[in-house]
Amino acid sequence: MADIRPIDISPTEAEDPREAQIRAFLQTIGWGDADRGVLARDASYRTYDRLHRGQETAVLMNAPPGLEDVGPFLDIAAQLHRFGYSAPRILAQDEALGLLLIEDLGDRTFTRILADGGDETALYEMAVDLLADLHHRAPEIGFDAPPYDIGRLSEEADRVLRWYLPLYTGAVDAGLQAEFDSLWRGHADVLCHGQQTLVLRDFHVDNLMVLDGRSGVARCGLLDFQDALSGPAAYDLVSLLQDARRDLAPGLESAMLERYRTATRTEEWDSFLRGYHALGAQRAIKIIGIFGRQLGFFGRTQYLKHLPRCWAHAMRDLERAGLGDLIAWLDRNIPAAYRELPDESARLPAALSPVIQR
Repeated sequence: MADIRPIDISPTEAEDPREAQIRAFLQTIGWGDADRGVLARDASYRTYDRLHRGQETAVLMNAPPGLEDVGPFLDIAAQLHRFGYSAPRILAQDEALGLLLIEDLGDRTFTRILADGGDETALYEMAVDLLADLHHRAPEIGFDAPPYDIGRLSEEADRVLRWYLPLYTGAVDAGLQAEFDSLWRGHADVLCHGQQTLVLRDFHVDNLMVLDGRSGVARCGLLDFQDALSGPAAYDLVSLLQDARRDLAPGLESAMLERYRTATRTEEWDSFLRGYHALGAQRAIKIIGIFGRQLGFFGRTQYLKHLPRCWAHAMRDLERAGLGDLIAWLDRNIPAAYRELPDESARLPAALSPVIQR
């Protein structure tokens, strides 16, 4: 069980309108007398508290309206339940207020199990098997999500210019951004190759759980899926196997790719792999931009240690996907000196509003 830090409500906090809304919501649904403690904060504006009511536990998601929207979480959770997957059940909701009470899936994330010496191969097999199941059944069962098309993919890659490169150079010229965008769009056939499926987008060890007492694909708990889209099947696979925050054991990525290939009987495997690496590069470059934002706007330095891994993923994947024009562009405009760890005091230009540039 994770350590829970009790929430100490001072008189000032007790008068806060948001806290009053939360307390009223909990009172209305019968959890007003529950013990409440901070469970998690993430890189978004959402917060999570764990509630204890006798022997029962639940999780309160607080997504402030105007900054977050719980609608997509509710929608994708319902779709995942239809597939038989273990997304948290919704116990109570006030969508207008951005408050949800959801099932507490516990603390056994893949990340914690790995830190305790758990079987890495077995965990990754579980995750790959879930993806293979999803990608096999999605056309038959059906799903609904906004498209993960080339426009969105290229916009995400552009975050490295909006939020990372300015740490070194100041604001980036619009012409340079347009040039970068054009290069990505020119590879739409590679990036968007193959079957379209439900893409969870943050499918990695921090958001996957082992749920004892459940079997098959239901044994793998799913978190942080509210940004799901309809896109290429390779995306979640590369999200899992090229983790921005950890290195996999040697040979594990190749073994899991082969496991996925066997389970899905994917045709045109070479084309699938090219798309896998192209999406891996796009994702790594996007994440580098996000890490730049965390430092430049919010002074969060904990992500900097992952930058070398992300750059290594990006450049290796671009080479394996055969995207030489993007390699050349990056070498010209974000050279090796700009791929080193930025100074922890780096800040983005004030004109780049963190609200507008979400």
